Amino acid sequence: MFFKELYAYRYLLREIVAKNIKIQYRNSVLGVFWTLLEPLLTTLVLVFVFSAILTRSDAVVQEVINFPIYLLCGRLLFDFYSKATKRAMRSVTGSASVIKKVKVPKYIYPLANVLSNFISFLISLVVLVAFAVFFFIINSPSNPPPILSRYLLFAPIPIIILFILCTGVGLIMSTLAVFFKDMEYLYDVFCMVLFYATPIIWVPGMRIDDGSLMQYVLHMNPLYSIIEMFRNCVLRGRPIHLLHFLYALGISLALLVIGIVLFKKKQDKFILHI
Repeated sequence: MFFKELYAYRYLLREIVAKNIKIQYRNSVLGVFWTLLEPLLTTLVLVFVFSAILTRSDAVVQEVINFPIYLLCGRLLFDFYSKATKRAMRSVTGSASVIKKVKVPKYIYPLANVLSNFISFLISLVVLVAFAVFFFIINSPSNPPPILSRYLLFAPIPIIILFILCTGVGLIMSTLAVFFKDMEYLYDVFCMVLFYATPIIWVPGMRIDDGSLMQYVLHMNPLYSIIEMFRNCVLRGRPIHLLHFLYALGISLALLVIGIVLFKKKQDKFILHI
């Protein structure tokens, strides 16, 4: 029923996605180019700040291979998660005037925000390709180029799982934000904590002892599994770890189901709170 209804409103969904992308860059001088410039600049700053303080042990070097690309992989995927879920969370309350006048499936709004950010994320992957080409050209011993292998073809798998995760979390957060106005501020804090709890600018083996409580907390984070799968494909030339795949996919599908059920159950009451 859900997917049949979604298919019936596919043209409306496409229009809302297009509108969101236009609004996102409407007041920007650089426009879509900022989607490329922003991750480039932030990655360069983080590389400059953190590369000097990283412990370059043999184990760390083996896992990182190329710190700028290692960092960029984590940054791009986490930024998509953060931006997509935050904008999905605010989509229902932000579209209150339209929802009160036009009767359409309300889940269109959070889904459209996730899709519009997904398109921006796909554009930003050009920066990752540019970094890879750059390091192939300069062939730096300290930051060798990524290891190209057939496993690069599996890179879309963690991206698809991340999209499912963002959709599920977006539906859940957009529902909660209608009834609990402080949820937006709490989720901002949560995303900040999640950024530092996810191995984006650091390597798990550097700071976490095997069997420690922090290691178990880290492994419970589905973003950790998704980012590690992506790095294996595009940076290390390794296959996707089966446990990472099963765990990330299971959590993402579970959150998607919870999000759909919760949203459908509560959406008729939205009009009383927005």
